[in-house]
Amino acid sequence: MLKLKHLVICSAILSAISIPLFAQKGQLVFPRTPGMVSYTYRASFAKDPAATLDTIKALGITDIEFSNLFGKTAAELRKLLDDRGMKCSSFGVSYPDALNKTAEVGQNAKTLGASFVRVAWVPHEGAFTLAMADKTVSDFNQIGKKLNDDFGLSFCYHNHGYEFEKHENGTLFDYIVQKTDPKYVNFEMDILWTFFPGQDPAALLKKYPKRFKLMHLKDLRKGVEGNMSGGTPVTNDVALGTGQLDLPAILTAALKTDIEHFYIEDESPSYATQVPQTIAYLKNLKH
Repeated sequence: MLKLKHLVICSAILSAISIPLFAQKGQLVFPRTPGMVSYTYRASFAKDPAATLDTIKALGITDIEFSNLFGKTAAELRKLLDDRGMKCSSFGVSYPDALNKTAEVGQNAKTLGASFVRVAWVPHEGAFTLAMADKTVSDFNQIGKKLNDDFGLSFCYHNHGYEFEKHENGTLFDYIVQKTDPKYVNFEMDILWTFFPGQDPAALLKKYPKRFKLMHLKDLRKGVEGNMSGGTPVTNDVALGTGQLDLPAILTAALKTDIEHFYIEDESPSYATQVPQTIAYLKNLKH
């Protein structure tokens, strides 16, 4: 009798446990609303920033990563955002500006309301080398410290593919991650520019779960072969889910990291039709 009672109790416990586990099937892979990189709408922003923000907000997106001020002051852009209940969480600038105009960059980022400053390209000729990586590490530590100490901002580097040149048992990207101070330097993963040079974005996220704070969501046209150049025709950017990247695996891994902001970036001339496709894909992607 006692054994039977125990079996009934155990059965009830197992049933209770199995219900939420079963319910996980069919859940959304990415139950968040992404932001938008201004570069997607660069031609439109250059003509009319206010109307462009209206277009983006109509898509249900209110978080912007600006990579240009588009002829406006930071204060003017901030007012346009505030008037629409939108925000800028990250401000992208060039490497030379981040290094040589750090105070101006920091002030603009604060005015915009951003928490992050991002650099997306290290100027270089030919293949990226260890010497270039060493200079990058030194400069990034300097930039990040000043932005943190003087403005309370977090500095991130957006990978672009060329940093994955082989080095010892890893790559020069590994070298940069390991040599920079995590208090002052972190990273924005561009998943296309991780995949293009032959890396696995999900595996890299699992390798450095604390170092990535931002992410660019984009996909690469099927049939396109990658390389170490950091460049491909913009027409090779396609709507999420129509290209080569394993987005369910990448997004599942990303949500287990310290990434705070996800942004759609579509560099192609077809962004007006592709961005709504991308948004629909993210909304409907299920386990």
